[in-house]
Order: sequence, then C-alpha cells, then structure tokens
Amino acid sequence: MEILVVTLLAALAFSPLLLAYHRQKHGRSPKLAMAVNIVAVFALCLLTTGMGIGGHALAAGTEAAASAASSTGWGYLAMAMATGLACIGGGIAVASSASAAVGAISENDKVFGKALIFVALAEGIAIYGVLVSILIMLRL
Repeated sequence: MEILVVTLLAALAFSPLLLAYHRQKHGRSPKLAMAVNIVAVFALCLLTTGMGIGGHALAAGTEAAASAASSTGWGYLAMAMATGLACIGGGIAVASSASAAVGAISENDKVFGKALIFVALAEGIAIYGVLVSILIMLRL
C-alpha cells in the first residue's frame, strides 16, 4: 500500500512537467509549471521522509527504539538538506560570479587569476555542505 501511495505521489509531483512541455510547445512561458514542479518534488521528499520516520518509529515497539529511529531519520533529512541547499547556493553563486568573470576577462586578460579565485570561492560553498553532511553522518 505504501509503495502505491509513493508511486501516486511521484506521478502527481512530476505531472507539472507535462504542463510545462505543453505550455512551451504552444509558445507560452513554462515558468509557473516549473515552479509548481519544484514545490511538488520538495513536498514529496518531505512526505516520503516523514513516512519513513513514522514507519521506523511505529515498528520499533519501545519508546527508546522509537526515539532512536526518529532521530536517525531526522539526521538523514538534515544531511540531505545540508548538501542540497549548499549545492543550490553554490550553483547560484557560481552562475553569477562566472558570468561576471567572463565579462571581466573579455575586457582585460590580466584579471583571469582574480576571477578564477572568486569562482572557486563560490564553488567552496557546496564543498562545505558536503563536509557538514559527513559530520552529521559520523554523529548518527
């Protein structure tokens, strides 16, 4: 039953992609459909993680085991969010700094080293997120 629910939720979460394709095909902007898709996928991730946490806690039997299972599930959620949000932030930072770096290099070739440093610093944000996830994993 749980597999059927998750499959149905996944189909509902990815259905806005069909709407985005349809809007793009007819010359309209698919931005709204893509925003709905992002929100739906995020909600699906939270819901399935919550289902996993509840399943472990209910199957455990004792309060101590239920508490341990619940904290482990929240730890996995924290790991995923640390990595995911850091990578999204790093991608946004790299997008803006790299485009500015390309513009600066096209005007003056001598700024290549400085521009490369700024792009590498922006990429470091994602590495910090992975490191935080590893630290959380070691504590579980």
